[in-house]
Amino acid sequence: MLKNKEKLKERFLRDPLPLRLGALSATLGRISSSARNSNNPDVVTDLLDEVKYLIEWTAGDAEIETAAELVKMQRLIALWISAWHENSESHSQRVLLSVQAKDWSDKVIDFSGLI
Repeated sequence: MLKNKEKLKERFLRDPLPLRLGALSATLGRISSSARNSNNPDVVTDLLDEVKYLIEWTAGDAEIETAAELVKMQRLIALWISAWHENSESHSQRVLLSVQAKDWSDKVIDFSGLI
């Protein structure tokens, strides 16, 4: 469960859209790393939960194509959240989430135009 959700939302929404997308990309990168390396499934679950909200707070301000991609990501993230504790012991599932999150991170940073 996301702690201090309202505080995070308030701080997050102060930034312009490109910076919010950059922050979203960075959090997806943290998921990629944590899925592969963390022994605590709660770390990954918490990051997935955070990303779900970052997408919710960002998609409405993005161009329609970007918003559609973000919503697709959000749906898949919700599935990962529901299955992660059961699948976190599986090396192949950890690698799969890691690769998927890295792909999402790369897409989102492209959406941001920051690089």
